[in-house]
Amino acid sequence: ADDVEETARTSPEGFLELSEPGMSIVQFRDYRIAVARPPFADGIEITAVRPIVKTDLEDYEFADELKDRLKQRQRGVLISGSPGAGKSTFAQAVAEFLTDSDYAVKTMEKPRDLQVGSDITQYTALGGDMAKTADSLLLVRPDYTIYDEVRKTKDFGVFSDMRLAGVGMVGVVHATRAIDALQRLVGRVELGMIPQVVDTVVYIEDGSVDTVYDVTTEVKVPEGLTAEDLARPVIQVSDFETGTPEYEIYTFNRQVLTVPLDGTESQESGVSRLARQEVEREIKSIARGHVDVELQGQNTAIVYVDENDISTVIGKGGGRISDVEDRLG
Repeated sequence: ADDVEETARTSPEGFLELSEPGMSIVQFRDYRIAVARPPFADGIEITAVRPIVKTDLEDYEFADELKDRLKQRQRGVLISGSPGAGKSTFAQAVAEFLTDSDYAVKTMEKPRDLQVGSDITQYTALGGDMAKTADSLLLVRPDYTIYDEVRKTKDFGVFSDMRLAGVGMVGVVHATRAIDALQRLVGRVELGMIPQVVDTVVYIEDGSVDTVYDVTTEVKVPEGLTAEDLARPVIQVSDFETGTPEYEIYTFNRQVLTVPLDGTESQESGVSRLARQEVEREIKSIARGHVDVELQGQNTAIVYVDENDISTVIGKGGGRISDVEDRLG
């Protein structure tokens, strides 16, 4: 363990990535070596990891289309997948392609273990803070930055800040479904800004490109709603290959809803659930007893309340229930 750390310090082929009491992380050639010691660990353990595959973008499905997309203009791309699926390998292939296409490419990593050429400078957290790294890179003005990995709320904030400053960003995110990667942004980035931050989602499974989504926004009435006055900004998530919308993300009564469009059953259950909750909330603010709501199609709901509450809910001349209908549309 001592020899590993000393070699990394003195060799031009390595460096000490992290040195804390009980844990050291070394990058030597293409090995990432973690050395754990007591009291952090209950024994001395050395774990060495190295990549076994290096790929080109050509090796993946949709390679030509993705190349054209990346070269059109600076993009916001999320590369998602489960652990070990090959996300970082794909990110490395994207970085090499962009460099070969005469783009200035940098990386933000902790630890720095992407296997990229010497003409791509790999940055780590400056003073332990990726926000400081981002501030420095905004002065360097790269065309594209590879951010491996985007996990915490602060990481998503750094990613979006750099993207909105005009830097092309490629982020690596853990997600078990392609849409989950985009939902990680919800609540962390203002909803209307998401398509400006991320316009492409690539989902990697078993080392291959499984799904690619195109992310856009438009003002429309969401699928499953009918009233024209319900038009609002809607994020459309479409299949990159066919252009078919697969999800819509929008705010509905102060909640953010992700609605799948590939099956009416799940779509109706999502919209109906929120509609029912909203009707219940309105009636409960008036009635004192139990409230139950049963939806009847798109525009009608049957509301059950205690018998003593019926006159209270309806109000004099039906005025109170009319106000509720006006508010709920």
